[in-house]
Amino acid sequence: MNARFAALFERPVQVFPLCSGTGSNSIALAALANPYGAIYCHETAHINVYECGAPELFTGAKLVGLTGAGYKLQAAALDAALALAGRGNATRVQPFALNLTQPTDFGTLYSIDELRHLSEVAHRHGLLVHLDGARFANAIAALGCSPAEMTWRAGIDVVSFGATKNGAMNAEAVLVFDPAVAA
Repeated sequence: MNARFAALFERPVQVFPLCSGTGSNSIALAALANPYGAIYCHETAHINVYECGAPELFTGAKLVGLTGAGYKLQAAALDAALALAGRGNATRVQPFALNLTQPTDFGTLYSIDELRHLSEVAHRHGLLVHLDGARFANAIAALGCSPAEMTWRAGIDVVSFGATKNGAMNAEAVLVFDPAVAA
């Protein structure tokens, strides 16, 4: 299975098969954030609205929802929020991860440049980037890009790769591009 995903994504990838999107998102985020941490996302992100608190239960981390036009985060607003997050202050939740839903639950898409800019901001502040890809195939088709372009080439570290919304049953996976993160 890893070999097939490696061919699709044009690089080695560690694949963890799972049976649900909520489980995939929760387990992926649990690998990226600590219980005293924060996961940044859009206020309408799938993990923040539709997963019944599962990401917070499995991670122990706080979800921090930010506003943004078109149900999407903007790099400048994320940068400003992270600058005020209190990194290193023991009395504040520490930023660990950024979650992006692609496409959003409202059908809007992050462009490749938007994904890249958001990932750059997140990485500059020491965060890893998780892509909720429940509708991954739809985003690839709409953007006319390759899976590699929409993920690791744009700075995405971990993907919840969805197949359920494309007609599969119990067929989800977490994809990790960095072996150190996969461990």
